[in-house]
Amino acid sequence: MNDDIPPSRSWFEKITQIFQDSPKDRDELVEVLKEAEENTLINPELLSMMLGVMHISEMQARDIMIPRPEMVVIDENLDYPTMLSRVVESGHSRFPVIGDNRDDIEGILLAKDLLHHSSMVEEDSEQRFTLKDYLRPAVIIPESKRLDTLLKEFRANRNHMAIVVDEYGGVAGLITIEDVLEQIVGEIEDEFDIDDEDDNIHQIADNRFNVKARTEIAEFNNCFGTSFSNDEYDTIGGILMQAFGHMPSRGENIVIDNIKFEIVSADTRRIKLLKVSRTEQH
Repeated sequence: MNDDIPPSRSWFEKITQIFQDSPKDRDELVEVLKEAEENTLINPELLSMMLGVMHISEMQARDIMIPRPEMVVIDENLDYPTMLSRVVESGHSRFPVIGDNRDDIEGILLAKDLLHHSSMVEEDSEQRFTLKDYLRPAVIIPESKRLDTLLKEFRANRNHMAIVVDEYGGVAGLITIEDVLEQIVGEIEDEFDIDDEDDNIHQIADNRFNVKARTEIAEFNNCFGTSFSNDEYDTIGGILMQAFGHMPSRGENIVIDNIKFEIVSADTRRIKLLKVSRTEQH
């Protein structure tokens, strides 16, 4: 054995040396973490979470917010039974309450507060519901808010939802603490999820298409020869939210202007993927 050849350093020695000298850049740190996973010192799930923590420092609220057309909101003028039905159907726990339009955010309503009122009504039939008594202040943030900063503020102030506004003060969307945490722990995907790099509209048969719900209405109209208006909504998902009147579940379908829409993939907050076909005109 040639004593002049220095033995290769162990992984522990290399990582110790790097952290003693401080990583020169993010890429070097990522390389160390990946090598740690390859050497089974951390498992793949932990590596993914650590990379996710690093990634959110580079992301802004606009990158992951629920777009304005897909927001499930409560109109302050709804009567109590209708409001309660909307809450139960959606499955959400928090709702922006709007006044005249979606830019007029009155506050945040918690589903548990409505349930609390229901229990009070059972005990006192004269108990009247006044929405303003249950509203929580809405947290307003700019689209450029960094996710790591937002997560820290969510935790410090015990908030779970923020309204995202654009540079003109209009509502651009909303974001929840769950949305931010998903960037760290990952989202549970199903067999119907499609990559972000795929086209918005993908033909799978002569008269069957997979269509992303975020497809802009103009693009959809151009492909299917429809004339859906984009005055109120920007995406085909927004059109369907209005048509269904609630957050639809997988398998639900509806026909609009001789176009059949079937929900292929959705969660409790947004529609993701649709199956679209033309129906026979009579």
